[in-house]
Amino acid sequence: MIDHTGVSVNNYANSKAFYIAALSSIGYELLLEVPAALTGRSDAAGFGVAPKPDFWVSGGGANFPSIHIAFRVSSRAIVDAFHAAAIAAGGKDNGEPGLRPHYHPNYYGAFVLDPDGHNIEAVCHESA
Repeated sequence: MIDHTGVSVNNYANSKAFYIAALSSIGYELLLEVPAALTGRSDAAGFGVAPKPDFWVSGGGANFPSIHIAFRVSSRAIVDAFHAAAIAAGGKDNGEPGLRPHYHPNYYGAFVLDPDGHNIEAVCHESA
């Protein structure tokens, strides 16, 4: 079981703003910020559903190659809202909301590239 994960980014402030806007659509919020003085490396922002962050964004240079992170959500409407919010926040479309039956019949997802090219997805596995 995965406890937490995250991405490294080139512009911490820009990416933090992107994720605040994009992830609010799925019920995530910025729960914790840890300064570089404590991490020993770079500033870090923890996102999730209270009380514990499970997705982290940290500065210091983007991961290469870029990373794919998928957030499981409970409805197709939330997938649609995520895609719209992420695009409005400056993300680039990497797959509009829709069914991906090659994964399984109810796989409904949307993909957006964040400011560093990480492929961020919201996915619902429910049948409509």
